[in-house]
Formats: sequence, C-alpha cells, structure tokens
Amino acid sequence: MSNNKTWAAQLEESLQLSLPPVALAFADEVPAGIRPYEEAAPAGCYFWQEAAQRVFSTSAKDHELCAIGVHTHNLAGASASQPVELMTALEAMQGLDYVREEEVAGIPVLADSVQHTIYGPLADLPMAADVVLLFAQAQQSLILTEAVARVDEGIPLAMGRPACAVVPQVVNGGRAAMSLGCCGARVYLDALSDEVALWAIPGDRLDGYCKEISGLAESNGILTVFHQRRREDVAAGGRPTVQDSLERLAG
Repeated sequence: MSNNKTWAAQLEESLQLSLPPVALAFADEVPAGIRPYEEAAPAGCYFWQEAAQRVFSTSAKDHELCAIGVHTHNLAGASASQPVELMTALEAMQGLDYVREEEVAGIPVLADSVQHTIYGPLADLPMAADVVLLFAQAQQSLILTEAVARVDEGIPLAMGRPACAVVPQVVNGGRAAMSLGCCGARVYLDALSDEVALWAIPGDRLDGYCKEISGLAESNGILTVFHQRRREDVAAGGRPTVQDSLERLAG
C-alpha cells in the first residue's frame, strides 16, 4: 500500500530508526502471495525482529513455543497442550514472585480471536496495519512521547512484562503505548538492547502520529542546537539571555 510506504519513510527519516517500522495485521484468511513462517520461533515476540526483514504469516501453531503469547494474542486453533503450558509458565513465574495471581487478570488480551497474523516491514505490508512497532532509543522515545501525547491527548502508557501485551493493549484501547519489554523479550530479540524500548502505535491513526512525529523531530533538532550553543556560551563565561541565544541560532 502506498500509504504504508510513505508512513514508513516518514518514521525512518524523522526518528532515524536503526530498524524499519514493523507492522502487524490480523486476518481471517492469509492474502495471496504471503508465505507462511517456516521456522521455529522461541517466542511470539521473536516474529517482530524477523518482520523487519520480510513479510510472512503466522497462525497458532507457529506460536506453539510461547504459551504467554498465544494467550495475549487470543490465537484461534491453539493445541490442547497450550492451557497446560500457560498454567505451568504462570505457576513458575508466581513461584518466583515475578507475577502474582491477582496480576494475571490484568494482563491485556486481544478482545477478538485471531486466526492469522501478518508480519512485515510497514513499507512492504500489502494491507492496512493494525499495529506498528518501533524500536526506539531514549532520544527517539522523547519525540514519540511528545507526539503521542498530542494525538492521544494524554501521556502514553509505559508497560512492563510481558512485552507481547503491548499489542492487545494498543488494539483494545486505540491508543499508543511504550513497552520496556520483559526479560524474555530482551533475550529473544537482539534488537531490544539495553538502550532500546518498544513502541506500539494503532495502525488506523498512523497518519496523525506520523505528522506529529515529523514536526516534533524538526523542532527538537532546532532546539537541540539552541541549547548546545547556549551551553557553549555559558562555558565560555557568558551569561546570554534567551534572545541572545535565539539570535545566535538564527545567525
């Protein structure tokens, strides 16, 4: 889709992303021409990194090794062993006091059951995205926070474990959110380094987010130079007024 290419280019240019924007789309049937994922994935979040390289489809069987991901994404057609795997995982986590029994009900789960998930670079996705994922460092997250606050008219949510819960949170709520990941995602995803967080943006309002991100990226760039020059002047013994610094910026 041409809009997807435009939005992807805007996001990459404005934020200087090291990984292209990744898109997820949910479908009852896999569109013609999209190949299924054919390897073993250790966790559902692993698909996010793979999706930066190519477009592919998944169903519940592809997520079989990730009981938590099957749960949060409400995947249809899960095997009979999935509830057992999920309970075993949750009991182990509760035993470590990583998650408590009363917290489990608060983990976001997609409201509607999903047959297939299509993953890929936003620029190459041949359909509308339900969610767009951005791997962003702190400076990029600064711009994203400011842009999201404008579009959503409120400070964005910052989430912890499990990382995959950010997808149902955004789909169900219609608002962007940041995920700091979880210890599992930070093992499975090379892209989720210590300096990086994950942002999830509703696909149906991507145009608005992109416009605000582009404008705020430009503003942040100009103001960064303003502060750099102001710091230099103070370090050199000056006491510049704001007008002095503005004039130096213009010059």
